[in-house]
This record gives sequence, structure tokens and C-alpha cells, in this order.
Amino acid sequence: MLQVARLAPQQLGESRDLVAAFLRARVNPDGGFQDRAGASDLYYTVFGLDALIGLQEPLPAATAAYVDGLAGSDLDFVHLACLARAWAALKRVPPPPVVDRLLARLETFRTSNGGFATSSGASHGTAYAAFLALGAYQDLGRTMPADGIAESLQTLKAADGSYANHPGMATGLTTATAAAVLVLRHIDDAARDRNAGVWLLDRCHPRGGFFASPATPVPDLLSTATALHALSTLHLPLGGLREPCLDFIDSLWTNRGGFFGTWADDEADCEYTFYALLALGHLSLAS
Repeated sequence: MLQVARLAPQQLGESRDLVAAFLRARVNPDGGFQDRAGASDLYYTVFGLDALIGLQEPLPAATAAYVDGLAGSDLDFVHLACLARAWAALKRVPPPPVVDRLLARLETFRTSNGGFATSSGASHGTAYAAFLALGAYQDLGRTMPADGIAESLQTLKAADGSYANHPGMATGLTTATAAAVLVLRHIDDAARDRNAGVWLLDRCHPRGGFFASPATPVPDLLSTATALHALSTLHLPLGGLREPCLDFIDSLWTNRGGFFGTWADDEADCEYTFYALLALGHLSLAS
């Protein structure tokens, strides 16, 4: 994802410096990146760091201390994965006992069928949680025990060939489908669910951007970036989507340098700005 995001400046052109300035303005004195309320948050810090890496900008010096200060906290599943990602972004290698403890805590979110859930004791896993767990293991330099992951994801396959967050659904979600495609691809290099890829292609608005589901009325940047990333993994052609999607992303940019998540959004943040870079990177490769 970071390799692709580094290609985004090809599409940003002179706007690149404005995007970098926006990201730096989101850093609080303690080194954390701001959430939408202005408070430092590890989740938004990950997106701020990765966006700056995508722009090949120096990282804030104070952020390392902010991240390290959260290592002993009672973090939930999502923020455990964020801690691993932040350490990797900062090129900090924690001692093996610290890595062991973090991954042991992460494994408490395993479900009985071998998947991962964002809350402990859940009856089934989700594609989102599997994607975060895989990323955490990779960021910490370990191999994720994959037994049961593929089987867990198959229980989330919807009747229309997409993936949902719950078993037995008639149709799924763009983000869940993209996450499942990416996790399955990492588990098995030969695994390419092209039917899921065709489903993702069908979620693209004729004027650009991807819908979160067949019932969603407007496209959004998160669905667009994750769909493009999954489609690229499946080696499905993106050339016909290039110009409409570039127009869609441009419609979400603000002259302050950040990106909105949807046309109805009124607050740009680090998360959606990173997703814009990821989407722009993939579109720069499309011909």
C-alpha cells in the first residue's frame, strides 16, 4: 500500500505541498495526529504517518515518543494493530518480549473458527479484523498463523459473491470484499477470487468513485481506495476507471490540502487523505 501511495504525487502535481502542509498541521505538540475533534489519536496517527511516507516527507520527531507511550496501555484490537503499524512506519523495532506480548494480546481476539474479530468472544470473525491482524503480524516481522483464516472468510461470503461482515447475507460490502480478497491473496499466492473482483467493478459509479454497497446512494473515498487496491491485486484492468475516478477524487480535495470522505463530508482528516493517496497511486498506474 505504501509503495503505491508513493506514486500519488504524480497526480497531485503542485498540490503535493499543500497536502503535506495539511498533514503537518494535524500534528499536536505531543506528537500525535489529530482525530476529527482535534485530540491526539493512535488510529489517525497511523494514517498521518503513512500519508507523509507516501509523500516521502520527514516524519515528526515527537511522534515516536507519543507512540511509545501507548505501548503499555490496555489497547483494543484496532489500536493494537495501529501500534504495530506506527512502529513499522517509524522504523522502530520493539524487543522480542514486547512483540510476543502484543501478538499474544492480539490472539485473544481469535474466533472459534480461526478468524479474527474486533471484540473478544465474538461468534465469528470479520474480513476487516483479519486484514488488521495480518498487517500487525507483518509490521512486527512475524508470520501470522493462517489456520482457519480462509475458512472463516468463506463463512462471510454473501449470496452474490461478495463478502459481508456477517454470515448468511444476501450481499456484502465493498470494504469487506476488498479486505477478504487481500487477505486470501496473502495467505495463498494463487488465490484470486475474480468473481469478487467483478462484483467490485460493478460498484463503480459511472462518473467515478466506488459505492460501499449496492444500496449506497453515493460513492466514498474509503470504498474507492480499497476497491482499487483489491482490483489491482487481482490484476483486473483499471484503465477505463482512471479518468472518472480521478475526477471523483479531485471533487473531494480541499484547498487546505486534505480530502473529504464523501460529498456530504465537511471535515478533512488524515485517514481520508491517505486513502486519496492510495487511490491516486493506483490510478497513476492505470492506462
